[in-house]
Amino acid sequence: MEDNKKLVPSIWRAVAIAAICVCLALGVAFLSKPAATTAPADESVAQGADEKTEGAGLSLVEDAEDPLSLWNDDAPLKKELVAYVEAVTDESSPDFIPAEDRIATFDVDGTLINETDPNYFDYTLLVDRVLEDPDYKDQASNFEKSVANKIVDQNENGTKYDELPVEHGQAVASAFKGLTVDEFYDYVHKFAESDMPSYEGMKRGQAFYQPMVQVVQYLQVNGFEVYMMSGTDRLIMRGLFSSELCPLDIPLDHILGSDETLVGSNQEDADGLDYTFGQDEELVLGGDFLMKTLKENKCYIIQREIAKQPVLSFGNSSGDFAMDNYALSNPDYRSAAFQLCCDDLERENGKLEKAEEMRAQCEEFGYIPVSMKDDWSTIYGDGVTYLGAEEELAQAA
Repeated sequence: MEDNKKLVPSIWRAVAIAAICVCLALGVAFLSKPAATTAPADESVAQGADEKTEGAGLSLVEDAEDPLSLWNDDAPLKKELVAYVEAVTDESSPDFIPAEDRIATFDVDGTLINETDPNYFDYTLLVDRVLEDPDYKDQASNFEKSVANKIVDQNENGTKYDELPVEHGQAVASAFKGLTVDEFYDYVHKFAESDMPSYEGMKRGQAFYQPMVQVVQYLQVNGFEVYMMSGTDRLIMRGLFSSELCPLDIPLDHILGSDETLVGSNQEDADGLDYTFGQDEELVLGGDFLMKTLKENKCYIIQREIAKQPVLSFGNSSGDFAMDNYALSNPDYRSAAFQLCCDDLERENGKLEKAEEMRAQCEEFGYIPVSMKDDWSTIYGDGVTYLGAEEELAQAA
């Protein structure tokens, strides 16, 4: 009996030593893991992106060793963004930003996707609905037809209409009135399957800039909350980003944009304050336009929807400057803003004058310029050809 008592402390000492060895082994394994910039911090994010991007975009896993592999090494964004992310994700750095405050906002048209072929995605969608859709064109109002024809005139003759952004929003709201949200998404999905007119080998829903897809995925892997902040109707954007062709995995509540009303399917003309949504109803598009999310309105929507000031902003036009400045004025954290310059005439329908103006504005306001021509090894990937390259180069000459 006495011998058994002596054995008990010895057994516990052995157990304790074994436990310490296991902890030390786990600690060494943890310290030897790659940094967050080279491996996905969230396997579900990586897996979701990998599944969705099959045949359409990039995989976080495949590009883990060089997450910005489609960017030339001397590209200002690649150098600046990698240095920035390494600093703000390092808990020992004075620039460290907690994950909950790592907010990045992206414009969409001209920043993440092809901007004009021959016009914005949402402009061409309206033309399709009002002038070409056999199930609707005979029902289209005179106002909707007028707006659609202004877009066609702009496409063919370059005519400028200052009122078009708001009128377009009004026409979209009325032209799709009565559709459920899912029916509207289905319409956008179908339109996304149509061919890009000026490109060979690409659908409208595939017209994402692959180097910018990498930027979004790189930020997601490093714990950033990424929001799409578009002047396009948010339901159109949500339809585009929920398409099987989209190479990005963005939660729908992170896709913000211009607004139209939603009402109960039996509500008719009743005011929302006088009406109670029924259990047998669906939400449908109400037909009224509310707000165009451009310029200062982007800041308003960011604060209303996110309730945090971004630390990173990505855009391509003066309509994004307010959003850029809102990020750069963040009083609590190091921040940065990037602007794309549409200077590629061979792989994209670039505009050199606009690109040069943007470079000058970047220098003036402290934004980091992105050259589509000089900074990217590809735009849309192999198998996509811009059919207007010869004409663009001839005009530039």
